[in-house]
Amino acid sequence: MTAKSNPVTKGSKSRILLFNTMGRKLEKFVPIEKGVVRMYSCGPTVYSYPHMGNMFAYIFVDLLRRTLEYNKYRVISVRNITDVGHLTSQADAGEDKMEREAQKEHKTAYEIAKFYEDAFFRYCDALNCLRPAVSPRATEHINEMVSLVGELERKGYTYRIDDGIYYDSSKFRDYGALTGMNFEQLNHYLIFGERVETVPGKKHVTDFALWKFSPKDAKRQMEWDSPWGVGFPGWHIECSAMSMKYLGETFDIHTGGVDHIPIHHTNEIAQSEGATGKKFVNYWMHNEFVLVDGKKMAKSAGNFFTLDDLLKKGYAWRDIRYLLISVHYRSQPNITDRSLEGARGAVKRLSDFITRLGNAESMKPDDKEAKRAIKEAKDSFIRSINTDLNMPEALKAVFMMVNTVNKLIDRKGLSKRGAKAVLKALLSFDSVLGLRLDEFADMAKGRLDPVVEKLIKLRKEARKNGNYALADEIRKRLKDEYGIEVEDTGNGEVIKRA
Repeated sequence: MTAKSNPVTKGSKSRILLFNTMGRKLEKFVPIEKGVVRMYSCGPTVYSYPHMGNMFAYIFVDLLRRTLEYNKYRVISVRNITDVGHLTSQADAGEDKMEREAQKEHKTAYEIAKFYEDAFFRYCDALNCLRPAVSPRATEHINEMVSLVGELERKGYTYRIDDGIYYDSSKFRDYGALTGMNFEQLNHYLIFGERVETVPGKKHVTDFALWKFSPKDAKRQMEWDSPWGVGFPGWHIECSAMSMKYLGETFDIHTGGVDHIPIHHTNEIAQSEGATGKKFVNYWMHNEFVLVDGKKMAKSAGNFFTLDDLLKKGYAWRDIRYLLISVHYRSQPNITDRSLEGARGAVKRLSDFITRLGNAESMKPDDKEAKRAIKEAKDSFIRSINTDLNMPEALKAVFMMVNTVNKLIDRKGLSKRGAKAVLKALLSFDSVLGLRLDEFADMAKGRLDPVVEKLIKLRKEARKNGNYALADEIRKRLKDEYGIEVEDTGNGEVIKRA
């Protein structure tokens, strides 16, 4: 389906169509407040390094935000940090992931959370994902969660069993609507399809914990007083409490992986709307799984790898980001050496093109063809991103312009003014792609980021002083974090883009 929208330049609005999981169809995006988008994204559970399947979700959110901002919306983005309450089973059974990892690594749960939270932000920064306006930690919003559970109790949605306070899902009229199933169908699906574990005393398999009691025979590191006893929040109540605190009782967009649909997001809707009596979210958007050799990437399956793993194999951050943005968020990317090499080749084509633009000059240029190529690319690019983030088509539009202008340079040449206009269009597209193509342009002009220049200078001094270990460490950092490769030759250093 193609949106019939008027082509616009960066900074003006056009019609945006988004696939809403609630109803499973493309819908015209209309924000609650004109010109403002309030968006919540389920963040990481910080008990281990995020794998590339996790990172695909945050790349998708980054593209969504950049697309909205390209269309001149002000985006208020919130992405939580789950640092307590996420059990090894989504059905409220098993250990708390934070507590389990703390025992395994002989650290406190808070130390575990801080270490892996820092790692998560490092990964997002390395892939050039924009940071959200707010990144609330669950452990810092216990009062809001207790208050929300209390409201649900007052409205008759809860019951108590031996291990906690539970939500009676049968009392919420539209329970399961996000899945396209009714209450009975979803219960049957979870029992016989997902085969979820259950907890003794639960009335229905779809009921879920709002507040879990601490074990009587063990002291938890993360536990709090509450009107129902000492314990900790259920995973689902965390997102409802934090999202509504920062975005209001009804907001525009909620994102997450498709695995969140039948349980986590379904439960968020039930408890939020049960407490407020208002619609919780207008647009639900979900990204697909990442595949490895045709199978879902997952920690439980042991077939996952992290960003560090790929960087160690010699791929630059741009190669990895390009691969993940080149696949539609509702498709399943298959991360392989072949697909990464293809992404690397595409990034190199863009780099070479920018260098060529910097050298473009002709005594008798004809820039009319270049202007036409720019307009056609812009029209197609905007139409593509505004039709449910169709990035494969958007990238096709970018390379359509690259190919046309390259042929033009070969045949007739291109004036500096024409080259500047093409580069401006490309950098406009890059505000959505997030590949930092302006750095290629700076490199072509001999300019480097001041931090990069300082690191290159420190590396040179380290080599001069015989500290080759430090020199190698700086060289690796330059490549991994900045995409700069330093090669030592007989004629000195050669600096180039990785």
